[in-house]
Amino acid sequence: MLRELSEKYKRIAIVGMAKNAGKTTTLNYLLEEAMDEGIVCGVTSTGRDGERTDLVTGTEKPSIYLEEDTLVSVPVQLYPLADAGLEIMEETRFGSSLGPILICRVRTAGYVQVAGPVINANHEELCQKMLALGAQVILIDGAIDRKSIAAPETSDAIILSTGAVLSRQMNSVVEETAHTVDIYRLPALEEGDIREEISRHARGDQILLLRRGKAEVLELKTGLDAGKELSAKLDEEVSHVFLPGAFTPGSIEGIDPRKLREVEFVLRDATRIFFSPALWRKMRKRGLRIKVLEAIHVAAVTVNPTSPLGYRFDQRALVEAMEAALGDLPVIDVME
Repeated sequence: MLRELSEKYKRIAIVGMAKNAGKTTTLNYLLEEAMDEGIVCGVTSTGRDGERTDLVTGTEKPSIYLEEDTLVSVPVQLYPLADAGLEIMEETRFGSSLGPILICRVRTAGYVQVAGPVINANHEELCQKMLALGAQVILIDGAIDRKSIAAPETSDAIILSTGAVLSRQMNSVVEETAHTVDIYRLPALEEGDIREEISRHARGDQILLLRRGKAEVLELKTGLDAGKELSAKLDEEVSHVFLPGAFTPGSIEGIDPRKLREVEFVLRDATRIFFSPALWRKMRKRGLRIKVLEAIHVAAVTVNPTSPLGYRFDQRALVEAMEAALGDLPVIDVME
């Protein structure tokens, strides 16, 4: 899988739907593939990964084993804890709670605790540095509390990790995962006058109405509960509404259903959407249309059939149910 992905994408983020969904196990799976295929990887994280015990729950965690020539980001304070032999290639200006981030090359294979920059914007520059040092693909281990790691400016594609930890009911796990994938795969707004008008006038948290193709600032501080105010402004001349922040049920609650069908909402990216699966399906059937400025590319879904609470699903049944729900998207059981 990694060979095919590395030919399409240079930065791949592994996004967990919940803690213990198998995110770090997925990273180790890809690193094993990289070793077999002779692919040089860069490895970084939006949190702290690779410690043997979860610092929050006290449970055991998968360690991260890196082969020779792998590039990795390590904070100054974690550098002495590495079991692997690390050569420091650069001490960056990127900060973390554990000191400045070092870019290291693995000279002797072993276990490493990985961490990256605190600020998402710095990840792109870090990845570029790793690519310049010879990495063929960058794997980003996304912390569970950093949903924004799925945002397109941070990575070229994501692998979504899900599993039994989400629910004791396999159907619920499949439904929640399919819902997330459905949202993440929303199409990008087409190139043209509307997109250019939004780019020209979008400022901070300003909500824009596109009336006869021209942007008009809506004087609202947030789109969280903007439904009633939006409904009053929507008429046959408004074709698009640009919402820069979170898109929640309150963003459209109170909008006349007839008006809802006539307008298209535009978001920065799909990580801004916060709807339950049932309400999302309901509103889509009512005609809710959404596009994004930056699309998220979901490359694959990995599943973990085992929950740390002691229950597990039948591996084959989970994979087959997920494949049926996700269509052409690859589904991989990394625990098998």
